[in-house]
Amino acid sequence: MTSNIFSKKLEEKDFNRLKTFIESSCGIKLSENKKSMVEGRLRKRIKALGMQGYSEYVDFVFDGGRESIEQTYLIDVITTNKTDFFRENNHFEMMTSKILPILSEKGGLGHHKPLRVWSCASSTGEEPYTIAMVLAEFFGINGKFNIFATDINTSVLSTAQRAIYTEDRAKDIPYALKKKYLMRSKNPDDRLVRFRPEIRSKVKFARLNLKSSHYMLPESVDIVFCRNVLIYFDIKTQEEMLNRICSHMNPGGFLFMGHSESIHGLRLPVKTYAPTIYIRD
Repeated sequence: MTSNIFSKKLEEKDFNRLKTFIESSCGIKLSENKKSMVEGRLRKRIKALGMQGYSEYVDFVFDGGRESIEQTYLIDVITTNKTDFFRENNHFEMMTSKILPILSEKGGLGHHKPLRVWSCASSTGEEPYTIAMVLAEFFGINGKFNIFATDINTSVLSTAQRAIYTEDRAKDIPYALKKKYLMRSKNPDDRLVRFRPEIRSKVKFARLNLKSSHYMLPESVDIVFCRNVLIYFDIKTQEEMLNRICSHMNPGGFLFMGHSESIHGLRLPVKTYAPTIYIRD
């Protein structure tokens, strides 16, 4: 029965229900050309549940007794998570050469008082662990810094918390940093690496929906990485979301955006420090 699922199409009415839910819950717009992507991502789940088609699954998501659990799973499946270690590396070079010296002189941040960084779309952990290595190199592994890493996707957060990656995934980490901050699997055939406890302890992960009206952050932050996130939202949502993010930043803090993103025309309490890097008023 379930093998027929691969020959069936997601009906327009069901796709519209999914689109409405994803946009209202996450702020992510699914255009018509994303329909085949949604079909592909749902097939495995539908087969695992023993269902016969997309319509049965959509009814289950919204009308079944386990809707809250399945809706969380649906968000996990639909949200895209593409990331790499040291992605857009000039940001990390700028941190080391310009921004960390500025912040470290500001009330002893990183030395006498904790420097706090928020990776707000942390995915499988490559970005926050990259930040942790950069800060450890600047302040020392025992320096006073904390990284708060959030994502809406519970599956990728679980991967990030384990901090285990294939050697291929870790290929963009410079050799000196690999040697310093990563451990190899005892079985060389596994070709796996894991971050040392000293680095893992610097990063705290939590689920957070950037579309929410209120963010439960433990403390205000000095640096925010919000890279390659805006592309999923309309202009109104971008402005609302970024203003909420800025409300959790300390004055003089720094906001990093993705290289393909622009905040032109948005009313935000920031000014440009460098291309795709902004400073909080």
